[in-house]
Amino acid sequence: MSSQISQKHPKGLYVLFFAEMWERFSYYGMRAILLLFLLDNVSGGMAMSAGEGAAIYGLYTASVYLLTLPGGWLADNILGQKKAIWYGGIIIMLGHIILAIPAGTGIFYLGLVTVAVGTGLLKPNISSIVAELYPEGGARRDAAFSIFYMGINLGSFLGIAIVGYLGEKVSWHMGFGAAAIGMLLGLIVFRFGSAKYLKGLGEVPLAKVSTPESVAQSGTNKMLGYGLIALLIVFLIVLQTTGTIDMTTAQGLAQGAGVIIVTISASYFLYILVAGGLTRVEQFRVLVLIILFLAIALFWAGYEQAGTSLQIFAERHTQRMIGGWEVPSSWFQNFQPTFVLIFAPVLASLWIYLSSRNMNPSIPVKFAAGLILLGLSFFVMVGASNIAVKGQLASPFFLTFTYFLHTIGELCVSPVGLSSYTKLAPKRYVSQLMGIWFVGASLGNLIAGIFAGGFDEENIMQMPALFNQVALVTTAFGLILLVFWKPIKGWMGGIH
Repeated sequence: MSSQISQKHPKGLYVLFFAEMWERFSYYGMRAILLLFLLDNVSGGMAMSAGEGAAIYGLYTASVYLLTLPGGWLADNILGQKKAIWYGGIIIMLGHIILAIPAGTGIFYLGLVTVAVGTGLLKPNISSIVAELYPEGGARRDAAFSIFYMGINLGSFLGIAIVGYLGEKVSWHMGFGAAAIGMLLGLIVFRFGSAKYLKGLGEVPLAKVSTPESVAQSGTNKMLGYGLIALLIVFLIVLQTTGTIDMTTAQGLAQGAGVIIVTISASYFLYILVAGGLTRVEQFRVLVLIILFLAIALFWAGYEQAGTSLQIFAERHTQRMIGGWEVPSSWFQNFQPTFVLIFAPVLASLWIYLSSRNMNPSIPVKFAAGLILLGLSFFVMVGASNIAVKGQLASPFFLTFTYFLHTIGELCVSPVGLSSYTKLAPKRYVSQLMGIWFVGASLGNLIAGIFAGGFDEENIMQMPALFNQVALVTTAFGLILLVFWKPIKGWMGGIH
């Protein structure tokens, strides 16, 4: 079986698989304990309120993905993708080393910023090289992204299990340090594997191989781009001076960041559409990317409750005793990667099987299914929270089934979306638009953090209504996509 797999896919895929696996070990491991550390007032944590801690968590996870946009630009224009991945990995490792030092609030925030910067440099570019291995596209590329996605989730599983245990049961800072070791292993794999199996890929910045047409338009494009940036700066200054953005609290900073992310994303899409030198077909494909951006932001806003509201629910309102041993609450987050490892090969095989019979659901239909499944999962949590508001501990099976629905929804959306962005994006903007894909994740993470601010002990009676709100919004958007899937598919210009 393994020999058949290696014949089907180039060995470079597995180099990227293991490099990404260890990067995700460091990210998801640290993410598993971050909110717990911020809320802890007993074992050396930062003793924040739920609102403040969740807002800082949301700002951090949002920053990680937002910084993929300049990370993609640096790779496209200056570094090339390989160097961006290498330097990004080194910066991530240094950030985790800083977090491992118990030296106060300033050093801790410095570590968070360092990890976010490194991840922004690494994350969009490693996905772009996966796409370069499959220039023919098609179902084979989709299958490759599903395999790559298994690497993400294997790293996530190991990170949550190891870092989560060390952080909750031994020492918070030992957990943060374990994440640095994971990133070091990823760097070693990438350094030696890429030299042999990724020769000629991701080495020359895409801007240096531009077509004559794009060079001729570059002067106009730059002027309009600078104009849009200036308008964005003016808009942000107005928001600050009118009090729309309040930088004095973590919650206000998070809300302001949400406005900034939406504004940046809208400006970037406008710039690409108006001044990107796109053909008519490319413009329609970018419109599809905008729709997928909105869908993925909404999806991650629900899915990333795993590290915020669902983490709080696991910690405070879920039965976690097995005999005389209490299961670490962060381990509930491991249901997501576990279910992905089980079901990713099943769905990848299903897409190939359906494709061979011309029955493969279109991209908007898969997105609709993912959002509807996510919505259903939060209806499950409405039932669980109705038990919690009575002062009882809910069965762990509520969270288990919620994460199962999350995972099947994720497998309909995330690997398909990654592949779709590489296929629909105009060639010279691939890394930047991969960055925009992760900006969608950034917005979702930020919303997840702001939303979880309502989950403090004083607002416990509001839990069912909060979960119900997420369930209704995500289900409704999924149904809208399902209704309009045919015209959206038509805009894709023959790409499936």
